[in-house]
Amino acid sequence: MEHEALIPPDLAGRRLDQALAQLFPDYSRSRLKNWILDGRVRLDGATVAPRTAVAEGQVVTLQAADETRAQDDPQAIELDVVHADEHVVVINKPAGLVVHPGAGQPAGTLVNGLLHRWPELKALPRAGLLHRLDKDTSGLLVVARSDAAHTRLVRDLQERRITREYRAVCHGRLTAGGRIEAAVGRHPVHRTRMAVTPRGRPAVTHYRVLTRFAAHSFIALRLETGRTHQIRVHMAHAGHPLVGDPAYGGRPRFPAGASETCRAALAGFRRQALHACRLRFEHPVTGAALEFSAPLPDDLKGLLAALAEPDARPVNFDALPWPESS
Repeated sequence: MEHEALIPPDLAGRRLDQALAQLFPDYSRSRLKNWILDGRVRLDGATVAPRTAVAEGQVVTLQAADETRAQDDPQAIELDVVHADEHVVVINKPAGLVVHPGAGQPAGTLVNGLLHRWPELKALPRAGLLHRLDKDTSGLLVVARSDAAHTRLVRDLQERRITREYRAVCHGRLTAGGRIEAAVGRHPVHRTRMAVTPRGRPAVTHYRVLTRFAAHSFIALRLETGRTHQIRVHMAHAGHPLVGDPAYGGRPRFPAGASETCRAALAGFRRQALHACRLRFEHPVTGAALEFSAPLPDDLKGLLAALAEPDARPVNFDALPWPESS
């Protein structure tokens, strides 16, 4: 698809890549820059570098590539669709479902299912997925269905305008909420794991205590950044790893005098006790405020019930709000 525009007075003197981002906001800056480097952008008929300064009245021509980004095969996979319109989709991912195909999981992933349901996602980076969840983390994910929606949502995510809230069960009785700010990067020895390291990228996690048990805590978490394994690494770094976490949690820890039911629930919980429960963001096209929630999965509810005192009053763990005052 070809686009043409005149450089307006307010963009005179700007770099070409910066001007293009203003003139063609439906495309991401990285994509526009790549098209300049590929010779798909001409300024007054000539190919130039991204840093070239533009002048008022110059004609810029953009030949947008019809790119096929996702090469994975569509597969009929059942999806829990929380919301869908022509611009954005919200999926409630179950634990155990891999998001992106890879060497260890070439098919049967969320991406395969998305491409079967919405074939147009082939033209978007990562099939429109804005962020990811680990295989054994359950909960909500956002998917863009158009270039315009993808560009806007990526920008909102970078500017921390999308609220992602989680629920987790961790080891230890936390006394209050807090903020963990620690850079996360690849583990220097175990390359499949992440770690808090000065060579990592900045990462910030906020957490609040919802319920305390004998030797565990049910917590709410919000992310400012989205590093790989961020919550799992940060909570382990704080001395309160997530229950069941195979990489960062260690062996099960049992409360003193724990019942057989409680011990069996802790020993048998073989995934990180982490669920992405809530998303808040503005619709990328209409600007309407959107909020979505996903109830706790049954395995996490069972774990919480086992950790509660046998004679404790039943608690609706799904209904516990983010405690702003803690």
